[in-house]
Amino acid sequence: AQTALRNQWVGIDGAPKTGQLSLDGVVDHNKNLGIGVQVTADKLASQTANSIYANLAYRLRLNADDTQRLSFGIGAGLTQYGLDGTMLTPIDDLDNALPLGKIGNFIPDVRIGTYYYNPKWYIGVSLMDLLSGDKSNSLFRWEDGTAANIKRKRHVYLITGMLFNLSEQVKLRPSLLVKEEFKGPTTEDISAMFIFKDKFWIGGSYRTGIDLWDKDYYKNQQDLSQGNALAAIAQFYATERLRIGYSYDYMLNGLRGNQNGSHEITLGLTFGKGFKRIMNPRYF
Repeated sequence: AQTALRNQWVGIDGAPKTGQLSLDGVVDHNKNLGIGVQVTADKLASQTANSIYANLAYRLRLNADDTQRLSFGIGAGLTQYGLDGTMLTPIDDLDNALPLGKIGNFIPDVRIGTYYYNPKWYIGVSLMDLLSGDKSNSLFRWEDGTAANIKRKRHVYLITGMLFNLSEQVKLRPSLLVKEEFKGPTTEDISAMFIFKDKFWIGGSYRTGIDLWDKDYYKNQQDLSQGNALAAIAQFYATERLRIGYSYDYMLNGLRGNQNGSHEITLGLTFGKGFKRIMNPRYF
């Protein structure tokens, strides 16, 4: 079980806030089949997105000693999108495109992914909000008079990383996360974590934008800063079953002087009769 609470851009009215709870585990003796559920609550000023997903994963063993696996996963769920018109202050009070009160709708969605790992490195790719592209507007429309563009757009995530043994007590785990949402900038998180005695993790991350191809987003934006944020990250295994984590983001862009950073707290709990047979901690 894992839970996370994120308070972003502290000091700005209506800044994003996110809460998440997930439960997952294996359901067969060979540990090939896993199931899980994930609940997320997002709030950004007048907008909300509350979702629940059921996830299914299957892992293929690639060698006899089970140190290499290729996993495939799919998640299906429902998201409630909402907009509170009473929180908006329009320039034109007669703007018919804005709702007078609260509106909302439930939209189904699907996400898929694949992931490979061995004791030294890992790589994975996932496609999120599969039904939330432009074409899905013809399938799941809002009621008349509501905002049809409040839904999230499709996102692709690529993750990869490695593990180095610096000594018997110290390990280094560099990693890379690339996020692509097609309509806006491509971003990447370059991170590194030092692991001491398999219990205390500390490191940092640098988030920046990259130009993979020409996008309409970048037209007339030559002076747009690519640097986004620096993050300090720490987590500690208080017990064999309990993990506590914290991260702080320091903005490098134009928001730097208008807010006090972003905070995130995570908790992880491992339970069940098969706990002693699970490799702990999970590096990847």
